[in-house]
Amino acid sequence: MATVGLYGIAFGLVDNDQKLITGTGKGLGTDGIYVVGRADLGGKTANITGLSGTPVKKYGFNRVQAVDIPQAEPSVALDINNLNFEVKQQIKGMINDQKGGYTDQGIQAHVAMLITTQTLDRLHFVYYGFGDGILSESGANLQTDTNQNQDADDNLTYTALTCDAFQGAAYKLYSDLDSAFDKSNMYKEVFGGYVLPSAGSGSTTSTTTTTTTSH
Repeated sequence: MATVGLYGIAFGLVDNDQKLITGTGKGLGTDGIYVVGRADLGGKTANITGLSGTPVKKYGFNRVQAVDIPQAEPSVALDINNLNFEVKQQIKGMINDQKGGYTDQGIQAHVAMLITTQTLDRLHFVYYGFGDGILSESGANLQTDTNQNQDADDNLTYTALTCDAFQGAAYKLYSDLDSAFDKSNMYKEVFGGYVLPSAGSGSTTSTTTTTTTSH
C-alpha cells in the first residue's frame, strides 16, 4: 500500500514507566501532547528507516538454510520548518537555567511520537506510532542571506526505543483502513495512557493549531 504526503507530527514527553507527562512546566502543555501545527509552519519530512532489522543468513551444508531477522531499530529524520523554541528544547532534554539559556547536560528526554500520512486517495490515514525514544540535533547549518533568505530548518533525529505498550516492539503501525481501528486506543498506547477528548467535549490538545488529531 502506498501513502502520500506528511499529514501530521505530534510529540509527548514520557516518564521512566513510559507514561505521559502532563502539566504546565512538566509536560508539553497542559495535556502533555504537542501537535506540530500552523505556528510551526508544518513539517517537511519524516524519513523513517530501520523498520526491520538487517537479515542474517544461517548456513548449513554449504547452503543458506534460514534467515534471522533482528528486531527493528527505527530512526526518524525530521525536518520541521519552525518548531516552537521551548518545545524543541524540552524534547531534546536541554536544561533551562530560567534566565533564557539552555544547556546540554547529558539528560535525555524520553519522547513519544505519532506520525500521520494518508492513502493515495486521501480518504484514509496511516499512523506510525513510537511510544518512547530520544531526539537529538547533530548540528545547525547557518548561512548568510543572499538575494534569498537562507532558512535553517529544525532538523532532528528520533531514535526509537522499545515500548511496553507495543509488547516490546519499537514501533506500531495503525490505520483506519482496518475495520477494528480504535483511535482512542492508539493515542492511549502511543502516548502512555493519554485519554483522547471526545468530539463533543470542547477540549483540544494544547498549542494545537491544526486538525491533525481529528483524524
